Amino acid sequence: MADTNLKPLSGGTRANWIRLRSMILLRWFAIAGQLTAITVAQQMYGLQLELGLCYLAIGASVIANLVAIFVFPENKRLTDTQNMLMVLFDLLQLSFLLFLTGGLHNPFALLMLGPVTISAAVLTLRSTVFLGATAIMLVSLLAQFNYPLRTEQGLILAIPDIFVFGNWIALIIAIIFISAYSVRVTSEIHTMSDALSATQMALAREQKLTDLGGVVAAAAHELGTPLATIKLASGELYEELADKPDLQEDASLIREQADRCRDILRDMGRAGKDDLHLKKAPLRTVLEEAAEPHRDRGKEIAFQLVGREVDQPLILRKPEIIHGIRNLIQNAVDFAEQQIWIEARWSEKTIGLRIMDDGRGFPPQMIGRIGDPFMKHRRSVSEKGARPGYEGMGLGLFIAKTLLERSGAELSFANGREESPLDQGVARGIGAVVEVTWRRRDIDAVTGDSPVPQGANQRIPI
Repeated sequence: MADTNLKPLSGGTRANWIRLRSMILLRWFAIAGQLTAITVAQQMYGLQLELGLCYLAIGASVIANLVAIFVFPENKRLTDTQNMLMVLFDLLQLSFLLFLTGGLHNPFALLMLGPVTISAAVLTLRSTVFLGATAIMLVSLLAQFNYPLRTEQGLILAIPDIFVFGNWIALIIAIIFISAYSVRVTSEIHTMSDALSATQMALAREQKLTDLGGVVAAAAHELGTPLATIKLASGELYEELADKPDLQEDASLIREQADRCRDILRDMGRAGKDDLHLKKAPLRTVLEEAAEPHRDRGKEIAFQLVGREVDQPLILRKPEIIHGIRNLIQNAVDFAEQQIWIEARWSEKTIGLRIMDDGRGFPPQMIGRIGDPFMKHRRSVSEKGARPGYEGMGLGLFIAKTLLERSGAELSFANGREESPLDQGVARGIGAVVEVTWRRRDIDAVTGDSPVPQGANQRIPI
């Protein structure tokens, strides 16, 4: 259906995706890099560092890692708060090391972007804003306060103040830009993941409904033998209990109920076998099957073939095709005033259909984004009254678009003309228009590329 009860995961839930072991491993890499940098700076370049305090800062990270390894289970996943505290610790530890080694005069100040990027990728917006503001404050302090880098001769290594100012500005801009960019990209990835999960569930549900007919046919076949045995035994009992009317009446009742079960299973088996073998159907039949759940919703659904009905193609009854078209029809029914038109056409190379309604159409500013999952649209008071409870998330259209594209279709969304597409003497404009086009060989169940039927340009209502 166009609307779904599936909801996107919250940010807090997403934080639980991050394993503690992953954060510990990243911290070990940071510790190794810090030890290497300090050793090289002292041994190769003879810089005079506050080694005791530097090793104290690195030792704090080592102790934090060891505690996390031995206290928490290996498969521990962090909550948003726990993840934020770990990233905050790493940010403060790195800032303290930079404070001891020249502040923004140290080229490794660029590493302040690391914790900020991690927070933007895995944490909630609130945690990301907090850590970003903390990083900006720490960078600003490091620009003013730090232990200078000294050589063996006591010379202070420092870059000009204008470069310190430039580094400060560059880091602040980078923190803001990378955070915003990471939050936006990660949000879109998560949204797409949720929508694809909903699409997969919808397809699986449709596939189960398609397979149900085969299960019914098999059950009817397997139950036929025991029911025949029950009927035979009850018939023999009926004859042997001629001198006991009460018991004979019970035997007769058993035989009648066995006959009733046989009739029910025969009907079910016939329907199940029909569905089991109905892997292909005329285009019109598939469209009517997709529209069937929405016929009794107070809107008129009109079908139209652009071509002779007897020449219509036989197409595959794929669950993704039926469910995708059904979602498009539901969207049209939801927003139509009175009428929905479903127009089908075919040629030698393509099979296409258009789904139109007489509603207000798509919001012009949203047409380019139709088909995106969880697409928000601020509705007016009249729109809320026309369809109360509708959240406008766009998930139904996304599912339809994804399923139909999986079958090889191309979709386009537009707003329509001012006249009715069917010559019924009704002056009613067209609102939304959804066009779906397949290459004929993708869904044609017979020959794929078929010749153009005669009368393909005729318009015949059905």
